[in-house]
Amino acid sequence: MASSNDSADRFVIRAPSSPREWEGYYALRYRILRQPWNQPPGSERDELEPIACHRVAIEHSTGRIVGCGRIHRRDDGAAQIRYMAVEDGYRNLGIGALLLESLEQWALEQGIGTIVLYARTPAVAFYKQHGYRIVASAHTLFGAIEHVLMQKP
Repeated sequence: MASSNDSADRFVIRAPSSPREWEGYYALRYRILRQPWNQPPGSERDELEPIACHRVAIEHSTGRIVGCGRIHRRDDGAAQIRYMAVEDGYRNLGIGALLLESLEQWALEQGIGTIVLYARTPAVAFYKQHGYRIVASAHTLFGAIEHVLMQKP
């Protein structure tokens, strides 16, 4: 895996800031998180989009959106991370870690001390490396994707 410094030099993490970036952000979410399971366009969005903090990873050299994630405050006061995704050819370069760090920073700035997420089984090791722990088994999405509830701290 590339070091975080290498990744930080190659990619910028920030909120989408133009209609083109918002379109690319949602297209990436759909293409990676919904389309492989034959879900309809639009299923990559929910009612919390307007109040959430959104992040994209943009490759400096191409301007291409290669990763994304979102966090929002829940009614119980915790924050929840959702829709984390990195393009296939860009995985294991530290992009996920940069996105996660940015989302966690937002929670910290909001005074939120607890962050939860529902991780797909293959992503559990990644989140454990970043201080999350398994709290409970959770749902199976689309009848095929096992999830666990994770929390930090």
